[in-house]
Amino acid sequence: MDKTASTPQALRRTNLKAVLEVMRDAGAMTGTDLIEATGLTRATVIAVCDDLIRRGWVRELEGDRSSGSQKGRPARRFEFNASAGCVLGLDVGLATVTVLVAGLTGQMLGRAAERFSKTADEAERRATIARTADRALAEAGLPHSAVLAVGIGLSTAVDRHGNITKGLQLSEHFDIGLQTELWQEHGWPVLLENDANLAALGEHWRGVGAGVDDLAVMLAGERLGTGLIESGRLLHGSNGGAGEVGTLELVDGVGSQDGIARLARHWGTAALAEGKPTLIRDLVGPHTPRVSARFVFEAAAKDDPVAQEILERIGRRMARVISLLGTFLNPELVVIGGAVSASATALLPTINAELPRLTGTPPRVAVSELGDAIVATGAVRLALAYVEDNALALTPVGAGQGAGQGAGQGAGQGAGL
Repeated sequence: MDKTASTPQALRRTNLKAVLEVMRDAGAMTGTDLIEATGLTRATVIAVCDDLIRRGWVRELEGDRSSGSQKGRPARRFEFNASAGCVLGLDVGLATVTVLVAGLTGQMLGRAAERFSKTADEAERRATIARTADRALAEAGLPHSAVLAVGIGLSTAVDRHGNITKGLQLSEHFDIGLQTELWQEHGWPVLLENDANLAALGEHWRGVGAGVDDLAVMLAGERLGTGLIESGRLLHGSNGGAGEVGTLELVDGVGSQDGIARLARHWGTAALAEGKPTLIRDLVGPHTPRVSARFVFEAAAKDDPVAQEILERIGRRMARVISLLGTFLNPELVVIGGAVSASATALLPTINAELPRLTGTPPRVAVSELGDAIVATGAVRLALAYVEDNALALTPVGAGQGAGQGAGQGAGQGAGL
């Protein structure tokens, strides 16, 4: 590995990252273990470990005499310092914000969510987001200085450099100065990404799409949006528009970007307005004209024919959308995710029956198990990747002078808001 870098600094960074990647997932290791795992020389491994200990990324444990021999010096044992800091993963939607706190090995430590006021301006939205992050950190029992990076998913296009694409749908709603405020207030590096792209990262990391390198993940609640991974690489397109499906209005049998929850709600409400005899009315109550998607799925599960017909219509519509992905992008797997994922399993029989008729390359279809945390989980993965790539420029908690500065040491503000 140490032959791949062309300058001493690049070589050092490459070797440091190689050792950290191994130690982060392997637990306690000896120098010999690290040599075998990385291919680095003994001198390089020991020098890198000593450097990482000084920086606060690695701890040295008591010597190992597990072989039973009491002669000579025990082997040095090293362990990744999982308490060196944490990252935040945020899902900032139109109506709510969800914040996850994760340790440096990806373990979830805290969570908080809050709805935005319907009349909130930019300052109020930023305040709600900051307050929710504070609550999540409090649940995790961690100070602001422990945060090394923040990933944020937004319901608008974001290019590969982390900039909101101006002039596209909803871009002005999310361009609220959040990145700048969090940097100035806490020194946190903030990385922006499209929410569907982060859903794809989350599934590829911790979901049913783990290990699948040709993957499409559809956020399918209120509006459809797709994150795409091809050959293990997240696709953005020239300005962040890859996976945007606003042109579905031109597709026969689809007609809009409406998602599963919105369609179930709309068609369920229409069924009541038409006076159709349905269990949906009993679930909603006699005095409420509007239907929630949950009641449609509940009625269908109880064999209500009106609700089942609504789900079949939604399933046929989703099959058309998925067939486009299968034809043009040829993913191995399409995952339906978002807040509707717990109910979307009911759509799979119709989708799978329709797909072979619509495309010669039908992908496998699955439902996410990450629930409404799918975007925030991907945001955690994005923030962890930043920490892994920039460990030399970051200061872990309690590591020498400036530990209280958290991630601000050596890390740029980044592009964007």
